[in-house]
Amino acid sequence: MAHSNPGFSQSPAFSNNGNDLNKWRQEQNAGLSLAKADMTAEQLQELYSKPSASPDQTDRMTYEDTIAKTFGAFVVLLAGAAVGWWVPQLMLVGAIVGFVLAMVNIFKKRPSAALVLAYAGFEGIFVGGISAIFESRWDGIVIQAVLGTLGVFAVTLALFASGKVRASKRATQIFLVAIVGYAVFSLINFVLQLTGVTSGQFGLRSIEFLGIPLGFWIGIVVVLLAAYSLVLDFTQIKVGVDNGAPRIFGWQAAFGLVVTIVWLYTEILRMLAILRGNN
Repeated sequence: MAHSNPGFSQSPAFSNNGNDLNKWRQEQNAGLSLAKADMTAEQLQELYSKPSASPDQTDRMTYEDTIAKTFGAFVVLLAGAAVGWWVPQLMLVGAIVGFVLAMVNIFKKRPSAALVLAYAGFEGIFVGGISAIFESRWDGIVIQAVLGTLGVFAVTLALFASGKVRASKRATQIFLVAIVGYAVFSLINFVLQLTGVTSGQFGLRSIEFLGIPLGFWIGIVVVLLAAYSLVLDFTQIKVGVDNGAPRIFGWQAAFGLVVTIVWLYTEILRMLAILRGNN
């Protein structure tokens, strides 16, 4: 299944194909066979008498380990956000470095805990900076955006865990088309704002439709897209665990979730700002 989140796109561990994962397994099995060849009969008997190893002991990806890695990434993200909150001037630095690190993590074949955590830290600086700026303009908007993000995440996770929501090939195709369309709209809107063609503080998003700014309607659609991206994230993590992917790929899963949740939060933050306008 195609996956929209670039955090997973370069990782064979999250693919149903699993060719690279099978290659990894073959290498592991070859090493194990060589090791067994050097063991005595008594050592082999002792080895086979031991209880079956857990996924952690075999260095395989598990839900518990992935959750722990994701939690660690978000702790670093929050630490960076605290820095950005108090020094919002660093927001641009966080955005640029975060983007560069995101590209490195996306195209790196083997995940790196250090790079994922570094991305989380700099992305946190960006999130903290933009949050401070919005909060100075619209009092209380940050806590509203945080609660909204947590709500969407919790509901999506609950629906996925219950089996009521699943990713499908057709829905994913529609999702990808919608993402491209939104990216094009955002780019056009940015250029129009930069050139002064639009006068609203949010560009085309400030245009009213049915008495409500267009950006609010677009925001609802984008939040739904982000929620579906979470479904894809959960699906790919499940595939990774079921495939017995190497434990290190838990960091790639953590990176993918950070990307999606930061996107969800910033979209909710902007949607609320558009709705509140000059209030």
